Amino acid sequence: RSPAHRSLRSLSTGLSISANALSAFAPSGGDCESSNRGAKRRRGSVNIDSERNDTFLLSPGFEAPFPMEEGLLVLPGSSRTWHRFRAELQALWQGKDTVITIVHLGDSHVQAGYYGGQVMRHLHAAFGNAGRGWIAPFKLSRSNEPDDYFIKSSLRNWVTGRCIQHRPKTPIGIGGIGLRTANTNVDMELVITPRNGAGYDFNEVVVYRGDRARPLLPRGKWAEVAQFFPSDSNILSGLRADTLRLSCLSDSLQLKSERQPSKQGASAASVDNLYYGFSLRNGGSGILYHSVGVNGAMYVHYTDPHYVEQLALLRPSLLIISMGTNESFGRRFRQEEFEGQVRALVALVKQRMPHTAILLTSPAECYKRIWVNKKRTYTRNDKTELVAAAIRKVAEEEGLAAWDLFATTGGKGSCEAWHAAKLFGRDRIHFNKEAYLLHGTLLYRALMRALEIPHVLQPVDAPPLSRPSAASLPRRLLPATKTHVLNPSAKRQKR
Repeated sequence: RSPAHRSLRSLSTGLSISANALSAFAPSGGDCESSNRGAKRRRGSVNIDSERNDTFLLSPGFEAPFPMEEGLLVLPGSSRTWHRFRAELQALWQGKDTVITIVHLGDSHVQAGYYGGQVMRHLHAAFGNAGRGWIAPFKLSRSNEPDDYFIKSSLRNWVTGRCIQHRPKTPIGIGGIGLRTANTNVDMELVITPRNGAGYDFNEVVVYRGDRARPLLPRGKWAEVAQFFPSDSNILSGLRADTLRLSCLSDSLQLKSERQPSKQGASAASVDNLYYGFSLRNGGSGILYHSVGVNGAMYVHYTDPHYVEQLALLRPSLLIISMGTNESFGRRFRQEEFEGQVRALVALVKQRMPHTAILLTSPAECYKRIWVNKKRTYTRNDKTELVAAAIRKVAEEEGLAAWDLFATTGGKGSCEAWHAAKLFGRDRIHFNKEAYLLHGTLLYRALMRALEIPHVLQPVDAPPLSRPSAASLPRRLLPATKTHVLNPSAKRQKR
């Protein structure tokens, strides 16, 4: 093998080792007493349990298809937001009891959950796990959902609005979608999957809904261990956020709407059951990573003042924007026009979130489908190179950070190597699971190197990280009730 292949083998082996340290934080289940017994938070370590959680592990012997550089993340020369973000990470590493919020905004590459999820788990392993973050009811909207959670409902007549629709069927929430139903009685169940979601039990849920939607209350056994704090006023026009706090960590929660109209003075006829999504936390310190992606999304779909105001409610210290693939398939794609679209969203973010560091990432090269002599064939999508160049240019001129995934994964013509390595999906636009895991790992490592925090990159045989004990949780999250055991009888899908 060539020296390049040997160096790749070394790189991919190191990635596999570090990924193996990201498998599971603690056993999933509902026994609060046993999960808290002897629990002690240890920063930068995780409980390795690959038999129960293999979602974010690269296959043994996995080899990257192309020589890759990790140092292609460029930070702005002088930026208060990036200096502040680095200082926050350093303080968290040194043991400060705080939560740093990161939002990863994107398209279908992000909605699938592997790309951003890999970055999230690396950060949780290094700096602490503050919770699963944003989850959206994609399955109820008839779309694909990340496989570390699912949201169920007995209702089937949901009307879905998406930010990509020319005229959205419903108002759009933080997750880029909205769900509405004409039913007066609404039920949902949130479940962290026991295999792929191990380590993301929660004790605090924020429910984002329309201001005329009936609040979702805990039902069944959860009603005994949960406190409900309804939002008495809009946090933004048409938007409310209710909070539920459990007395112990749980991997599931059943919800049901109020039987009577809420205390907002609205009649039953004026009720509009509109829901957007949920934010899950565990009460511990660390990173709270929100992945927000919608299939088919482009920069223009998020360039809306009301939407960016909603995103600002999450108060992110870092906003990662990963888009450009869908724009590259436009028949009349022009690089100058695309640059203007990127600048428009960046301008809104700077205006609404002046203290947030911004990182733009380019898409990797992919294929496009063409017809030759009435036969379907594939050729490289040469527009992705123009998209990557535009993103680098805008980042430099606007004083933003940029990570060039296009160059990192091999640049021009690299799609052939990735296809030969069987790392593309059927459409040759999306990648498979292992490719997204590698993209996420490379982004994490590039970010740590750019921030000059290299000590978190070395794979170590760390002691296990247990779920936070009751003693370590903020007192405001603990209702004055005795410890309960959550052991729902509902059968759960193992994934």
